[in-house]
Amino acid sequence: MSANETTALLRDQNGNGQPGDRLSWSQRVIKVIKAEGEPSWLQSYRWFFFGSWVNILLLFVPLSAAAHYLNWDAALRFSFSFMAIVPLAKLLGDATENMSASLGQTMAGLLNASFGNAVEIIVGIAALMQDQIRIVQTSMLGSILSNILLVLGCSFLAAGTVRAESIFQVTAAQASSSLMTLACITLVIPAAYNSTMSSVHQTPDGGADRGLLLISRGTAIMLLFVYLSYLWFQLKSHAYLYDVEQVPEDQQSGHSVEVEEAEEPNMNLPSAAVALLAVTVVTSFCADYLVSSIEETAERYHIPKAFIGLILLPIVANAAEHVTSVWMAMKNKMELTITICVGSSIQIAAFVVPLLVIVGWITGHELTLYFANFETICLFVSVVLVNTLIQDGKSNYMEGLLLVTLYFVIALAFWVS
Repeated sequence: MSANETTALLRDQNGNGQPGDRLSWSQRVIKVIKAEGEPSWLQSYRWFFFGSWVNILLLFVPLSAAAHYLNWDAALRFSFSFMAIVPLAKLLGDATENMSASLGQTMAGLLNASFGNAVEIIVGIAALMQDQIRIVQTSMLGSILSNILLVLGCSFLAAGTVRAESIFQVTAAQASSSLMTLACITLVIPAAYNSTMSSVHQTPDGGADRGLLLISRGTAIMLLFVYLSYLWFQLKSHAYLYDVEQVPEDQQSGHSVEVEEAEEPNMNLPSAAVALLAVTVVTSFCADYLVSSIEETAERYHIPKAFIGLILLPIVANAAEHVTSVWMAMKNKMELTITICVGSSIQIAAFVVPLLVIVGWITGHELTLYFANFETICLFVSVVLVNTLIQDGKSNYMEGLLLVTLYFVIALAFWVS
């Protein structure tokens, strides 16, 4: 009888499976903590903290705390917190990736869904608790635009420097872009409602429209359901669409498929879990320092708050993800690039934004899905352009240039707003 995921802890060292040989609960816990057959705790944390030069920026974490509590200049508080989140975002990704390698495909998918955009969730909740509704909305919108325009565009450009044309699996990309279109439409409907029904149900204290709140909260619940269905589609029912080895040859990224062995994790499971928890806590503090400095920084240095939320925060939150996407594109792994860019945008639009709406509902903060008309139009035209470019299953440097150009046009518009 072959071993499977459920048999490893039920047998003794000789592989016998008699009922009397079952490990007790305490023995199982000790076996997991010892991480037998995996990197030791020392090896795990040595790689975790010293495996990348980006971790040098961890020096900004204590500087961020010092600047906040000593009330230094707003620019210093913002800059130190901004720089501190860059390595923390990478460490969150590293811990999540190593846990995923040990948990199997289904649990890995759920874990990545929960922590894939942990920085955006933490920054969003921190801003929400401080009633910075504008920052919450622009940072979420900025994360979507950054992924589908800047990162995807740079990836197409980078791939275009290596080969004239890159090919990727069409069906999976179209399924992802369709969900992205649905999420975009859910933001258009509140804007349309606000334009036609403004002030009809306005509260006496000037709060959010009751109908708008009802639409936003109901839509948030439905989007979360759709997102869970999308996970099932991606991981179970239609997983073959996302598996390059099972894709027809004429739809693969190149003329031949190189089967690569799965990489061994650099951390054992318990150490990765502890690291993930610890880094999440530290990131929450740095995000709180960052958000609390935005108001003063914007006023003193005449930087539009919308530009900070739309451009600066998404760049720092997704820096490591951006590099990975471009690198994968240059290695002709376009399916992975599409998954990183469009998949991350779907997580933001269909998971993080609805989650923040529900958190605001629970905590008494009136966050809605109503974005300003200009922001809604920017998102709509961006999704239309991306859908147009990926529907043929091919990319080149010119398509990348179109995406990047639209991103900078939008950035310029928000800078002068």
